[in-house]
Amino acid sequence: SKKAGKVKQPEQAISFGPQVKPGELVFGVAHIYASKNDTFIHVTDLTGRETIVRVTGGMKVKTDRDEPSAYAALLACQDVAARCKELGITALHIKIRAMGGTRQKTFGAGGQASLRALARAGMRIGRIEDVTPIPTDTTRRRGGRRGRRL
Repeated sequence: SKKAGKVKQPEQAISFGPQVKPGELVFGVAHIYASKNDTFIHVTDLTGRETIVRVTGGMKVKTDRDEPSAYAALLACQDVAARCKELGITALHIKIRAMGGTRQKTFGAGGQASLRALARAGMRIGRIEDVTPIPTDTTRRRGGRRGRRL
């Protein structure tokens, strides 16, 4: 009958991401936002329009106080690197950012740790850029005329 005539076609391996020669680097951009409350690792394509993977420190740990920690950033970066490799991205340009503006301009504990973790996970690192927003002239900073008194 009908079933006997069907010929099974060999299954083709499904590959995501761009078609490239073996050994060629495929770049993405890792936007790392390390505030004092959390660390975001957000990987996009080179234009920044297409999100590839986004993991935060808070997605990896249970307690609120551990979200900005170096350990949470490390766990998040391992997830990010695994997903990037799945999609064929082998190298990353890094844009690291602190809170900036009228708030602090140094990034939190997860910033440095996430950079190291990405490199340790086998991702090749391209350019590293600090994209913390620095105001040229700004609104008044919090704390009042006499500053924060401790």
